[in-house]
Amino acid sequence: MKALEDEIKELIIESLMLEDVTPADIESDAALFVEGLGLDSIDALELAMALEERYGVEIGDDPERNQQIFASVRQLAAFVSENRP
Repeated sequence: MKALEDEIKELIIESLMLEDVTPADIESDAALFVEGLGLDSIDALELAMALEERYGVEIGDDPERNQQIFASVRQLAAFVSENRP
């Protein structure tokens, strides 16, 4: 799971073009939105598209479920691991 978390950290940095951020700067359990990385809804959309493209997972339109999925890198990794085709 650690390797997948590291891949997702790289994907976040690449897809959102986060300058001056390294994978080591992103804690696996830290919040991605508001606190932590401080991402917003536009970032969530971009990240969702990147995850769908890279891992073939489908992220639905359920706001409550998506809030859980995007809570942290660890949650994203668990979602990808469970939902890869």
